[in-house]
Amino acid sequence: MKIATWNIERLKHIKKIAQIVAACENVNADILILTEYDERVDLKNYPFQISTRSLEDLDAKYYEHTEKRVKIYSKYEISKQYETYDEFTSCCAEINTEFGKLNVYGTILGILGNRCQNFKTDLPKQIVDYRKFSNNQNLCVAGDFNISFSDNYYFTHSGRNELNKCFKESGMMNLTENLVWNIDHIAITKEFLKLAKIELFEWNLEKNLSDHKGISAKLKVEVLDDN
Repeated sequence: MKIATWNIERLKHIKKIAQIVAACENVNADILILTEYDERVDLKNYPFQISTRSLEDLDAKYYEHTEKRVKIYSKYEISKQYETYDEFTSCCAEINTEFGKLNVYGTILGILGNRCQNFKTDLPKQIVDYRKFSNNQNLCVAGDFNISFSDNYYFTHSGRNELNKCFKESGMMNLTENLVWNIDHIAITKEFLKLAKIELFEWNLEKNLSDHKGISAKLKVEVLDDN
């Protein structure tokens, strides 16, 4: 099972859209969360998908009619969609996987960066959502956190501390916290991971297709031979 996330920068590199689509398809994720998303990125082989509300409804003069902040693609069945604190900024789906049911929360935390008022307002509201959707349930939070956890690349102490505290209290593990120069993350309930080995992968390292690296986490469970 592979989960991936990538901020595609509102298709700033629209002339490279074929390469962006190819990069998304080549990672071959079972669950893919795209942020700063644009519907002109049309991915095949994902029969299930949900997204945040069209940004045209928020500001038609500023946003293209194809723009949405978050989209969740899934090769697994999406059995439910939950209401989040902000229908323009985050979305949450219950997904049926071979590991069991998993609530997947796709998000951008602080649309203008981690020092803007929007981040400070969003953070406590998102944490309420994380706790709600992880209460006696498995949860994966993935997307653009606007926080690096292992270096001084881009972070605030308060933002990092609040997220770490929430993940600890919710029994979650940030699988990508040790990646450098990285503000996009995948955090999952430890109980869901069980004995899985995690393989991380990054792409767009030169940031030619967007200003963010793409990241994925592959969960592998080794089957022991009793013989």
